[in-house]
Amino acid sequence: MIRAEASRDYRSVNYDDRPDGVTLDVLVLHYTGMQSAEAALSRLCDPAARVSAHYLVDEDGTIFSLVPESKRAWHAGVSFWRGASDINSRSIGIEIVNPGHEFGYRPFPDSQMVTLIELAQGILDRHAIPPRNVVGHSDVAPRRKTDPGELFDWRRLAEAGIGLWPTVAEACGADAATVAAMLSAYGYETVDISRTVAAFQRHYRPELIDGEADAETVGRLRALLSIVGADMEALGFSVA
Repeated sequence: MIRAEASRDYRSVNYDDRPDGVTLDVLVLHYTGMQSAEAALSRLCDPAARVSAHYLVDEDGTIFSLVPESKRAWHAGVSFWRGASDINSRSIGIEIVNPGHEFGYRPFPDSQMVTLIELAQGILDRHAIPPRNVVGHSDVAPRRKTDPGELFDWRRLAEAGIGLWPTVAEACGADAATVAAMLSAYGYETVDISRTVAAFQRHYRPELIDGEADAETVGRLRALLSIVGADMEALGFSVA
């Protein structure tokens, strides 16, 4: 059973109303990038910080509920996904306790992943969030963010019905313009292609993150586009 903390000490005031007519259809996962859970909770609940998330998942599996799902938490910042630029308005944000690349990035423990999966499954049961819209902070802000990063087990989430994973992907090449079109078709911004490719690799090809759209990276992107029903012929790929 999920443990949820609802202490007054850990209820953020950093939120506002979602705009009328906006569909809640994105789930954004972050790492805290701070030296402790206590430091992260303090910041997420500090009115002066003006940042928050709906939930925080500690390394031992404890969940802190910080902002009601019906409200807009302030977690994504300047962001973009599938044509939308106000991701906060249409998303739920989960902070996952991890010191991040700055303070000693490390694998996410099993206790944390098990609880995160249960929490995310519940969110997906309550809201019509397509698998393609389960994203990391780096996916929606590739020029600014690297979280939750290459050590986060996205494949495990996909196997639990949360998000997508290219289980069968044949390596293939594509020129720079086609790569940009493919990334855009999947949902990414393409202002800085190298950083966007790196963000894609952090999520879907964590073995090597170099910002280069090699054949393996393109193959995984093509596989994902096929899963979501993209027009592959329009992107320059023949369909057998």
